[in-house]
Amino acid sequence: MDVGERIETIFSAAGVTASMHVVDLDAVDLDAVDLTSDGPVGGAREVGVRADEQVVIASIFKILLVLEFARQVEAGQLDPTERVLVTAADRLGGWGLAGCTDDAEVSLRDLAYFAMSVSDNTAADLLLRRVGLDLLPMLAAELGLTRTRVLGGPRELVELMLDDVGARTEAEFARIFPTLPADRVRAMRVFDPAHTTSSTARDITRLLTLIWRDEAGPAAACAMVRTWMARQIFWTRLAAGFPPGVRVSGKTGTLPGLHLEAGVAEYPDGGRYAIAVFARADELTPRRIDVDLAMGEAARTAVEALRGN
Repeated sequence: MDVGERIETIFSAAGVTASMHVVDLDAVDLDAVDLTSDGPVGGAREVGVRADEQVVIASIFKILLVLEFARQVEAGQLDPTERVLVTAADRLGGWGLAGCTDDAEVSLRDLAYFAMSVSDNTAADLLLRRVGLDLLPMLAAELGLTRTRVLGGPRELVELMLDDVGARTEAEFARIFPTLPADRVRAMRVFDPAHTTSSTARDITRLLTLIWRDEAGPAAACAMVRTWMARQIFWTRLAAGFPPGVRVSGKTGTLPGLHLEAGVAEYPDGGRYAIAVFARADELTPRRIDVDLAMGEAARTAVEALRGN
């Protein structure tokens, strides 16, 4: 089997359909790439499966958010040490500040860190308010991310989910959501790329390539993003697929039935590979270690093909 067929076999065994793109970020000519096949594609410098399929990206959008923040810091438009008071009214579901019982005061820089390291929705929402939602589509366009659509941030996503199930609060949503039939859940707008923030695997590897090449803004801004992505705590997806000695920096995204991650694998010999894997499962449970591990295995399979292994 060729590499695309091997990858499809990995996904099939886990019971998922996935879009994926992996590229040698130091060798690819971003301006020359023009692959739009819906099936497996591969070349000397890239491997993809449904790489141009428009998909919901959930928290993957935080890479773009934190990049814009870092660019504004380097431009002198934002002070990274500026303090932000996080109150009960600011908290959204998920990890990090959402779990605080008391008000907390953190810097803008630490909001960026929490948004990336633990995918903190509250931190991302507060940072987005300061950065400006309207600037993210402009940044995407500047970077040539022609298929990336930013339609709100974490708060808008939560509000969309509440509205779709008829819940007034997150607690009420948590009670109603498990009772919904699967077809009702899949009909929610948060799973429709036309109604929420979306992109393609190829667009996201382009974004990562520009960041790792210091071409997405000032070199110091790109370095900030790389540092925060390297501190992500979740390791069961892309990182799990690679052997010790390979540094994997990433950003996950998760919704029921959607298992997403984008990142960069850096080898001791200097090889660097941008990776985006977006898997969709029939089962709506958000935690499936078999899917996570399949994502890592598929990523390693693609990278090894690019390395000639």
